[in-house]
Amino acid sequence: MAAGEVVDEFGEAVTPARVYRGHMRLYYYRTLPAETRIPFDEELLFQDDHLVVVDKPHFLPVTPSGHYLQETLLVRLKNRLGIAGLSPIHRIDRETAGLVLFSVQAQERAAYQDLFRQREVSKWYEAIAPWRPELTFPRVCTSRIVEGQPFFRQAEVAGVANSETRIELLEVSGPLARYGLSPVTGKKHQLRVHMYALGLPIVNDRVYPPLDPTPEDDYRQPLQLLAKNIAFDDPFTGERRQFSSKRRLEFP
Repeated sequence: MAAGEVVDEFGEAVTPARVYRGHMRLYYYRTLPAETRIPFDEELLFQDDHLVVVDKPHFLPVTPSGHYLQETLLVRLKNRLGIAGLSPIHRIDRETAGLVLFSVQAQERAAYQDLFRQREVSKWYEAIAPWRPELTFPRVCTSRIVEGQPFFRQAEVAGVANSETRIELLEVSGPLARYGLSPVTGKKHQLRVHMYALGLPIVNDRVYPPLDPTPEDDYRQPLQLLAKNIAFDDPFTGERRQFSSKRRLEFP
């Protein structure tokens, strides 16, 4: 706190003398002794007074966690753009590449997040996974997904469904195929869990099927999952926003 490294959600420094406010979220940007650079760069696709849209590479986390701090999309963008209050509107997995949206103004973030909660955002992913000719497409997958063991894995259990994904077959290449995935809900690892449940584990997925122990990153084998397209009506400008990733998944 004395060094000014503890701030609230609006970037204002929090000191021992500051009056406590209930439910105030605090952030501490700690210093790590050493952090390996992730050798891939993000691409800025769009920026205005409300939104920043970025094409994220594989392996780069969206926000600080664990032993990732400077090598996260959020911190890289803050350093690059000089927007202290920049905050992610949604997140995708560290292993997944593609579109990530950020709010420029802290007071506007909730309105954008409400679009996701109210399912007013159209999201389209692509994945490369095995081809099973006995399966018919398009199809809709629904299930109940909860936190599994260990904590970073999700599991399907009996009960009322809390996840839904629409899956289309786009093209076949030998034993593999390209799939289009449209998540209706946004549960953690939802697309990876649903594909695995169909017997279609996404190529280079190190978590589904579960491996024990989970191996370290291999930059030569990125998860073949891409957040390709996103569309919604902007709550502040009224414009129809449509963005597409420039990245493309290639068959091995």
